[in-house]
Amino acid sequence: MRFLIIIPAHNEEDNLPFTLDSLQQQSSKDFKVVVVNDGSTDRTSDVIRKYTETDSRFETINLQKSEHQPGSKVVHAFKNGLQTQVMNEFDIICKFDADIILPENYLAAVETAFANNPKFGLVGGLLYIEKDGNWVYEGNSNKHHVRGPMKAYRKECFIQIGGLRETLGWDNIDSILLDHLGWKEIVLPELHVKLIKVKGADYTIRPADYYGRYFYFLGLNRFLAYIASSKEAMKSKSVSFFFDIITSYENCRSKKSELKITKEERKVVNDQRWKMLKKKWLKM
Repeated sequence: MRFLIIIPAHNEEDNLPFTLDSLQQQSSKDFKVVVVNDGSTDRTSDVIRKYTETDSRFETINLQKSEHQPGSKVVHAFKNGLQTQVMNEFDIICKFDADIILPENYLAAVETAFANNPKFGLVGGLLYIEKDGNWVYEGNSNKHHVRGPMKAYRKECFIQIGGLRETLGWDNIDSILLDHLGWKEIVLPELHVKLIKVKGADYTIRPADYYGRYFYFLGLNRFLAYIASSKEAMKSKSVSFFFDIITSYENCRSKKSELKITKEERKVVNDQRWKMLKKKWLKM
């Protein structure tokens, strides 16, 4: 099985070499890497050139800097990279971040999982961050969800879900849609992926604004958005946090901000969330 790996990168001169080195060191060699240089102002382009000039599996494209919005920016860059390739030449489509270190058997293990299980649509490992000199599980998501920095899709699944959406929540929308279509999302816990830079550290958006916008662009109806907001508020032990989140959500509704999912897909998202709510909270 052949991999197409697309890596959006913006000002990643310090991190990108670790990612690209870890790809060159993979035990599985049948892949192509497209690094999308998204308007970098540091030496990212020089780093990329080091690999494209010495290894024919590495290519690059250069974009003007896109607006720094959580979710949409990285998917916009990914899509630009994807458009330069003929998808039919590949079996597995990967969206990787420019600040991860993959274990040497990562691609081989992912390929084996796909080859042995025809219903696997999305496969990945677990993220680890450095803390006090040790690499520990990041813990920002459940261990059954493939995180955004290391997504590997079976091509047929990727096409069926309509690719990635340029919106906040894209890396949950994909999971919900593929599950609805009968594909499985699988985490291989033995694959430890090192995350060099903590996600979200360079976002200027306030947490309450983030959650409100996230719930809106995920397509949640008002009832489920308020339930989700109350859950986040309880985690923070802050009543005001709840009202700040729903204010952000309602602002998006009043502006009728464009959603990147169809009406039918929104129904799928809400049905899945309602199913989770009944299972976890109502014990139904």
